[in-house]
Amino acid sequence: MEYTKLGNSGLTVSRICMGCMGFGDASNGQHSWTLDEEHSREIIRHGLELGVNFFDTAIGYQNGTSEQYLGRALRDFASRDKVVVATKFLPRTNEEIQAGVSGQQHIEQMLTQSLKNLGMDYVDLYIYHMWDHRTPIYDILDGLNRMVQAGKARYIGISNCFAYQLAKANALAEKEGFAKFVSVQSHYNLIFREEEREMAKLCAEDNIAMTPYSSLAGGRLSKHPGETSKRLEEDDYARLKYDATAEQDSVIINRVAELAQKHGVSMTEVSLAWLLTKVTAPVVGATKFSHVEGAAKAVELKLSQEELAYLEEPYVPHQLVGVMAQNTAAASGAQHVWTSTGSRQADEH
Repeated sequence: MEYTKLGNSGLTVSRICMGCMGFGDASNGQHSWTLDEEHSREIIRHGLELGVNFFDTAIGYQNGTSEQYLGRALRDFASRDKVVVATKFLPRTNEEIQAGVSGQQHIEQMLTQSLKNLGMDYVDLYIYHMWDHRTPIYDILDGLNRMVQAGKARYIGISNCFAYQLAKANALAEKEGFAKFVSVQSHYNLIFREEEREMAKLCAEDNIAMTPYSSLAGGRLSKHPGETSKRLEEDDYARLKYDATAEQDSVIINRVAELAQKHGVSMTEVSLAWLLTKVTAPVVGATKFSHVEGAAKAVELKLSQEELAYLEEPYVPHQLVGVMAQNTAAASGAQHVWTSTGSRQADEH
Protein backbone atom coordinates (compact mmCIF):
# COMPACT_ATOMS: atom_id res chain seq x y z
CA MET A 1 0.00 0.00 0.00
CA GLU A 2 1.09 3.56 -0.69
CA TYR A 3 0.24 6.56 1.50
CA THR A 4 -0.06 10.29 0.88
CA LYS A 5 -1.16 13.52 2.53
CA LEU A 6 -4.83 14.41 2.18
CA GLY A 7 -4.63 17.80 0.47
CA ASN A 8 -3.69 20.63 2.82
CA SER A 9 -4.46 18.57 5.92
CA GLY A 10 -2.07 16.81 8.26
CA LEU A 11 -3.73 13.46 7.58
CA THR A 12 -1.73 10.62 6.03
CA VAL A 13 -4.08 8.32 4.13
CA SER A 14 -3.79 5.12 2.13
CA ARG A 15 -4.14 5.62 -1.62
CA ILE A 16 -7.28 3.48 -1.41
CA CYS A 17 -10.18 4.59 0.78
CA MET A 18 -12.62 1.85 1.80
CA GLY A 19 -16.18 2.94 1.06
CA CYS A 20 -18.58 1.65 3.70
CA MET A 21 -21.94 2.19 1.98
CA GLY A 22 -22.15 -1.59 1.57
CA PHE A 23 -22.15 -2.15 5.33
CA GLY A 24 -25.24 -1.91 7.52
CA ASP A 25 -28.57 -3.35 8.45
CA ALA A 26 -30.41 -3.81 5.14
CA SER A 27 -33.78 -3.76 6.93
CA ASN A 28 -33.04 -0.19 8.05
CA GLY A 29 -31.65 1.12 4.78
CA GLN A 30 -31.96 1.55 1.06
CA HIS A 31 -29.94 -1.37 -0.28
CA SER A 32 -30.71 -5.08 -0.08
CA TRP A 33 -27.12 -5.98 -1.01
CA THR A 34 -25.54 -4.55 2.14
CA LEU A 35 -23.53 -6.82 4.44
CA ASP A 36 -24.51 -7.75 7.98
CA GLU A 37 -22.15 -6.90 10.81
CA GLU A 38 -20.25 -10.17 10.87
CA HIS A 39 -19.33 -9.99 7.18
CA SER A 40 -18.69 -6.23 7.33
CA ARG A 41 -16.15 -6.82 10.09
CA GLU A 42 -14.35 -9.40 7.96
CA ILE A 43 -14.03 -6.97 5.07
CA ILE A 44 -12.83 -4.12 7.32
CA ARG A 45 -10.28 -6.37 9.00
CA HIS A 46 -8.98 -7.60 5.67
CA GLY A 47 -8.64 -4.03 4.45
CA LEU A 48 -6.56 -3.17 7.50
CA GLU A 49 -4.36 -6.21 6.85
CA LEU A 50 -3.72 -4.95 3.31
CA GLY A 51 -2.72 -1.51 4.57
CA VAL A 52 -5.95 0.44 4.13
CA ASN A 53 -6.17 3.08 6.86
CA PHE A 54 -8.78 5.41 5.29
CA PHE A 55 -12.49 4.62 5.76
CA ASP A 56 -15.50 6.55 4.47
CA THR A 57 -19.04 6.23 5.80
CA ALA A 58 -22.08 8.47 6.36
CA ILE A 59 -24.92 8.90 8.81
CA GLY A 60 -27.27 8.36 5.87
CA TYR A 61 -25.97 4.87 5.10
CA GLN A 62 -28.49 2.35 6.40
CA ASN A 63 -29.78 4.81 9.02
CA GLY A 64 -26.42 5.03 10.77
CA THR A 65 -25.79 1.29 11.05
CA SER A 66 -22.85 1.58 8.62
CA GLU A 67 -21.21 3.97 11.09
CA GLN A 68 -21.98 1.58 13.95
CA TYR A 69 -20.48 -1.45 12.19
CA LEU A 70 -17.37 0.48 11.18
CA GLY A 71 -16.84 1.97 14.62
CA ARG A 72 -17.09 -1.35 16.43
CA ALA A 73 -14.78 -3.08 13.95
CA LEU A 74 -12.09 -0.40 14.15
CA ARG A 75 -12.26 -0.44 17.94
CA ASP A 76 -11.53 -4.17 17.89
CA PHE A 77 -8.98 -4.32 15.06
CA ALA A 78 -7.05 -1.01 15.01
CA SER A 79 -5.65 1.78 17.14
CA ARG A 80 -7.71 4.94 16.76
CA ASP A 81 -4.68 7.07 15.92
CA LYS A 82 -3.66 4.69 13.12
CA VAL A 83 -6.84 5.09 11.05
CA VAL A 84 -8.48 8.00 9.25
CA VAL A 85 -12.26 8.00 9.58
CA ALA A 86 -14.52 10.14 7.40
CA THR A 87 -18.26 10.46 7.74
CA LYS A 88 -20.85 12.73 6.17
CA PHE A 89 -23.92 14.71 7.22
CA LEU A 90 -27.17 15.34 5.37
CA PRO A 91 -28.97 18.65 4.70
CA ARG A 92 -31.53 20.00 7.13
CA THR A 93 -34.94 18.35 6.94
CA ASN A 94 -38.21 20.18 6.34
CA GLU A 95 -39.11 19.52 9.97
CA GLU A 96 -35.88 21.10 11.20
CA ILE A 97 -36.36 24.15 9.01
CA GLN A 98 -39.93 24.60 10.21
CA ALA A 99 -38.77 24.23 13.81
CA GLY A 100 -36.14 26.93 13.32
CA VAL A 101 -33.12 24.65 13.72
CA SER A 102 -30.15 26.59 12.33
CA GLY A 103 -27.47 25.17 10.09
CA GLN A 104 -25.03 25.38 12.99
CA GLN A 105 -27.35 23.49 15.33
CA HIS A 106 -28.06 20.89 12.66
CA ILE A 107 -24.38 20.15 12.12
CA GLU A 108 -23.73 19.80 15.84
CA GLN A 109 -26.67 17.42 16.23
CA MET A 110 -25.64 15.38 13.18
CA LEU A 111 -22.03 15.04 14.32
CA THR A 112 -23.06 14.20 17.88
CA GLN A 113 -25.15 11.31 16.54
CA SER A 114 -22.39 10.14 14.18
CA LEU A 115 -19.85 10.11 17.01
CA LYS A 116 -22.29 8.11 19.10
CA ASN A 117 -22.77 5.64 16.22
CA LEU A 118 -19.03 5.33 15.68
CA GLY A 119 -18.22 5.17 19.39
CA MET A 120 -15.54 7.84 18.86
CA ASP A 121 -14.65 11.20 20.35
CA TYR A 122 -13.80 12.75 16.98
CA VAL A 123 -13.74 12.09 13.26
CA ASP A 124 -10.73 12.88 11.12
CA LEU A 125 -12.75 14.23 8.21
CA TYR A 126 -16.33 15.54 8.39
CA ILE A 127 -17.92 15.83 4.97
CA TYR A 128 -20.77 18.05 3.74
CA HIS A 129 -22.63 15.25 1.88
CA MET A 130 -24.65 17.31 -0.58
CA TRP A 131 -25.27 21.01 -1.11
CA ASP A 132 -28.14 22.34 0.99
CA HIS A 133 -29.69 25.15 -1.03
CA ARG A 134 -31.97 26.12 1.86
CA THR A 135 -29.14 26.73 4.31
CA PRO A 136 -26.62 29.57 3.79
CA ILE A 137 -23.08 28.40 3.22
CA TYR A 138 -21.99 30.80 5.98
CA ASP A 139 -24.03 28.80 8.48
CA ILE A 140 -22.57 25.52 7.18
CA LEU A 141 -18.99 26.80 7.41
CA ASP A 142 -19.58 28.37 10.81
CA GLY A 143 -21.12 25.15 12.11
CA LEU A 144 -18.29 23.03 10.76
CA ASN A 145 -15.66 25.43 12.13
CA ARG A 146 -17.24 25.16 15.58
CA MET A 147 -16.90 21.39 15.42
CA VAL A 148 -13.23 21.72 14.42
CA GLN A 149 -12.62 24.18 17.24
CA ALA A 150 -14.34 21.80 19.68
CA GLY A 151 -12.03 18.98 18.59
CA LYS A 152 -14.90 16.84 17.29
CA ALA A 153 -13.65 16.98 13.67
CA ARG A 154 -10.02 17.40 12.66
CA TYR A 155 -10.71 18.56 9.08
CA ILE A 156 -13.68 19.14 6.81
CA GLY A 157 -14.50 17.98 3.30
CA ILE A 158 -17.30 18.41 0.81
CA SER A 159 -19.12 16.13 -1.63
CA ASN A 160 -21.39 16.51 -4.67
CA CYS A 161 -20.70 20.14 -5.47
CA PHE A 162 -19.56 22.21 -8.43
CA ALA A 163 -16.10 23.76 -8.61
CA TYR A 164 -17.53 27.28 -8.31
CA GLN A 165 -19.37 26.29 -5.11
CA LEU A 166 -16.21 24.86 -3.57
CA ALA A 167 -14.12 27.88 -4.64
CA LYS A 168 -16.60 30.38 -3.22
CA ALA A 169 -17.05 28.41 -0.01
CA ASN A 170 -13.31 28.24 0.65
CA ALA A 171 -12.92 31.93 -0.20
CA LEU A 172 -15.62 32.77 2.35
CA ALA A 173 -14.00 30.47 4.91
CA GLU A 174 -10.66 32.21 4.42
CA LYS A 175 -12.28 35.63 4.77
CA GLU A 176 -14.05 34.66 7.99
CA GLY A 177 -11.18 32.67 9.49
CA PHE A 178 -13.10 29.40 9.32
CA ALA A 179 -11.72 25.93 8.56
CA LYS A 180 -11.54 25.34 4.79
CA PHE A 181 -12.53 22.24 2.85
CA VAL A 182 -9.44 20.06 2.33
CA SER A 183 -11.08 17.41 0.15
CA VAL A 184 -13.88 16.85 -2.32
CA GLN A 185 -15.74 13.59 -2.90
CA SER A 186 -17.55 13.56 -6.21
CA HIS A 187 -18.61 11.29 -9.05
CA TYR A 188 -15.51 10.47 -11.11
CA ASN A 189 -14.30 7.37 -12.92
CA LEU A 190 -13.08 6.20 -16.32
CA ILE A 191 -16.57 6.35 -17.88
CA PHE A 192 -17.65 9.57 -16.12
CA ARG A 193 -14.97 12.25 -16.37
CA GLU A 194 -16.93 15.48 -16.18
CA GLU A 195 -14.95 16.51 -13.08
CA GLU A 196 -11.97 17.13 -15.36
CA ARG A 197 -13.65 20.25 -16.80
CA GLU A 198 -13.34 22.46 -13.71
CA MET A 199 -13.02 20.56 -10.43
CA ALA A 200 -9.75 18.76 -11.16
CA LYS A 201 -8.10 22.03 -12.15
CA LEU A 202 -9.27 23.82 -9.01
CA CYS A 203 -8.09 20.97 -6.79
CA ALA A 204 -4.70 20.85 -8.45
CA GLU A 205 -4.16 24.59 -8.00
CA ASP A 206 -5.40 24.74 -4.39
CA ASN A 207 -4.08 21.33 -3.25
CA ILE A 208 -7.56 20.04 -2.43
CA ALA A 209 -7.65 16.24 -2.30
CA MET A 210 -9.95 14.43 -4.71
CA THR A 211 -11.46 11.29 -3.18
CA PRO A 212 -14.10 10.29 -5.74
CA TYR A 213 -16.93 7.85 -5.19
CA SER A 214 -18.33 5.44 -7.78
CA SER A 215 -14.72 4.78 -8.77
CA LEU A 216 -15.71 1.54 -10.52
CA ALA A 217 -19.03 2.87 -11.87
CA GLY A 218 -21.13 0.62 -9.67
CA GLY A 219 -19.13 -2.43 -10.76
CA ARG A 220 -19.28 -1.74 -14.50
CA LEU A 221 -15.54 -1.10 -14.73
CA SER A 222 -14.70 -4.32 -12.92
CA LYS A 223 -16.72 -6.81 -14.98
CA HIS A 224 -16.43 -8.17 -18.50
CA PRO A 225 -19.36 -7.50 -20.86
CA GLY A 226 -22.23 -9.82 -19.95
CA GLU A 227 -21.08 -10.40 -16.36
CA THR A 228 -23.53 -9.33 -13.69
CA SER A 229 -23.96 -9.19 -9.92
CA LYS A 230 -26.68 -8.64 -7.36
CA ARG A 231 -25.69 -4.99 -7.07
CA LEU A 232 -25.69 -4.42 -10.83
CA GLU A 233 -29.15 -5.96 -11.00
CA GLU A 234 -30.65 -4.13 -8.01
CA ASP A 235 -28.87 -0.75 -7.82
CA ASP A 236 -31.46 1.54 -9.39
CA TYR A 237 -29.39 4.66 -8.70
CA ALA A 238 -26.39 3.25 -10.57
CA ARG A 239 -28.61 2.33 -13.50
CA LEU A 240 -29.87 5.92 -13.53
CA LYS A 241 -26.27 7.13 -13.79
CA TYR A 242 -25.00 4.71 -16.44
CA ASP A 243 -27.71 2.94 -18.45
CA ALA A 244 -28.32 5.83 -20.86
CA THR A 245 -24.68 5.81 -21.98
CA ALA A 246 -24.06 2.05 -21.83
CA GLU A 247 -23.25 1.73 -25.54
CA GLN A 248 -20.57 4.43 -25.64
CA ASP A 249 -19.20 3.37 -22.25
CA SER A 250 -18.85 -0.23 -23.43
CA VAL A 251 -16.04 0.83 -25.78
CA ILE A 252 -13.98 1.97 -22.80
CA ILE A 253 -14.96 -1.05 -20.69
CA ASN A 254 -13.78 -3.36 -23.48
CA ARG A 255 -10.42 -1.57 -23.51
CA VAL A 256 -10.15 -2.04 -19.73
CA ALA A 257 -10.74 -5.77 -20.24
CA GLU A 258 -8.14 -5.84 -23.03
CA LEU A 259 -5.44 -4.21 -20.87
CA ALA A 260 -6.34 -6.41 -17.91
CA GLN A 261 -5.71 -9.47 -20.05
CA LYS A 262 -2.47 -7.99 -21.36
CA HIS A 263 -1.12 -7.38 -17.86
CA GLY A 264 -2.61 -10.54 -16.33
CA VAL A 265 -4.57 -8.53 -13.75
CA SER A 266 -8.20 -7.82 -12.95
CA MET A 267 -10.29 -5.10 -14.59
CA THR A 268 -10.57 -3.51 -11.15
CA GLU A 269 -6.81 -3.04 -11.07
CA VAL A 270 -6.70 -1.41 -14.49
CA SER A 271 -9.64 0.93 -13.82
CA LEU A 272 -8.28 2.05 -10.45
CA ALA A 273 -4.70 2.30 -11.71
CA TRP A 274 -5.96 4.85 -14.23
CA LEU A 275 -7.91 6.77 -11.57
CA LEU A 276 -4.94 6.78 -9.19
CA THR A 277 -3.04 8.88 -11.73
CA LYS A 278 -5.73 11.56 -11.35
CA VAL A 279 -6.78 11.66 -7.68
CA THR A 280 -5.53 11.36 -4.11
CA ALA A 281 -7.51 8.32 -2.96
CA PRO A 282 -10.56 6.86 -4.70
CA VAL A 283 -13.36 5.59 -2.46
CA VAL A 284 -13.83 1.92 -3.31
CA GLY A 285 -16.83 0.04 -1.99
CA ALA A 286 -16.16 -3.51 -0.88
CA THR A 287 -18.51 -6.37 -0.06
CA LYS A 288 -16.12 -9.25 -0.90
CA PHE A 289 -12.48 -10.02 -0.13
CA SER A 290 -11.73 -9.87 -3.85
CA HIS A 291 -12.96 -6.26 -3.98
CA VAL A 292 -10.49 -5.20 -1.30
CA GLU A 293 -7.65 -7.20 -2.79
CA GLY A 294 -8.20 -5.85 -6.30
CA ALA A 295 -8.23 -2.29 -5.00
CA ALA A 296 -5.04 -2.79 -2.99
CA LYS A 297 -3.24 -4.38 -5.96
CA ALA A 298 -4.24 -1.44 -8.19
CA VAL A 299 -1.80 0.76 -6.28
CA GLU A 300 1.06 -1.42 -7.60
CA LEU A 301 -0.01 -1.37 -11.27
CA LYS A 302 1.62 1.36 -13.34
CA LEU A 303 0.14 1.93 -16.77
CA SER A 304 2.20 3.52 -19.56
CA GLN A 305 1.27 6.91 -21.01
CA GLU A 306 0.18 5.13 -24.18
CA GLU A 307 -2.12 2.82 -22.20
CA LEU A 308 -3.61 5.72 -20.27
CA ALA A 309 -4.31 7.57 -23.51
CA TYR A 310 -5.81 4.39 -25.02
CA LEU A 311 -8.28 4.17 -22.12
CA GLU A 312 -9.20 7.85 -22.34
CA GLU A 313 -9.51 8.27 -26.12
CA PRO A 314 -13.10 6.95 -26.64
CA TYR A 315 -14.68 9.14 -23.94
CA VAL A 316 -17.53 11.44 -24.94
CA PRO A 317 -19.26 14.05 -22.75
CA HIS A 318 -21.88 12.77 -20.31
CA GLN A 319 -24.88 14.55 -18.87
CA LEU A 320 -24.98 15.20 -15.14
CA VAL A 321 -27.29 12.78 -13.34
CA GLY A 322 -28.39 11.97 -9.81
CA VAL A 323 -27.33 14.29 -6.99
CA MET A 324 -25.47 16.72 -9.26
CA ALA A 325 -28.45 17.07 -11.58
CA GLN A 326 -30.54 17.89 -8.51
CA ASN A 327 -27.89 20.40 -7.46
CA THR A 328 -28.21 22.13 -10.84
CA ALA A 329 -32.00 22.26 -10.60
CA ALA A 330 -31.95 23.56 -7.04
CA ALA A 331 -29.36 26.21 -7.86
CA SER A 332 -31.53 27.54 -10.69
CA GLY A 333 -34.55 27.65 -8.39
CA ALA A 334 -33.16 29.87 -5.66
CA GLN A 335 -30.84 32.83 -5.31
CA HIS A 336 -28.71 32.69 -2.17
CA VAL A 337 -26.74 35.39 -0.42
CA TRP A 338 -23.45 33.92 0.82
CA THR A 339 -23.39 35.74 4.13
CA SER A 340 -24.49 35.22 7.72
CA THR A 341 -27.99 34.22 8.79
CA GLY A 342 -28.70 37.69 10.05
CA SER A 343 -28.33 39.30 6.65
CA ARG A 344 -29.12 36.53 4.20
CA GLN A 345 -32.24 35.93 2.22
CA ALA A 346 -33.18 33.23 -0.27
CA ASP A 347 -35.81 33.99 -2.87
CA GLU A 348 -37.55 30.80 -3.99
CA HIS A 349 -38.82 30.85 -7.59
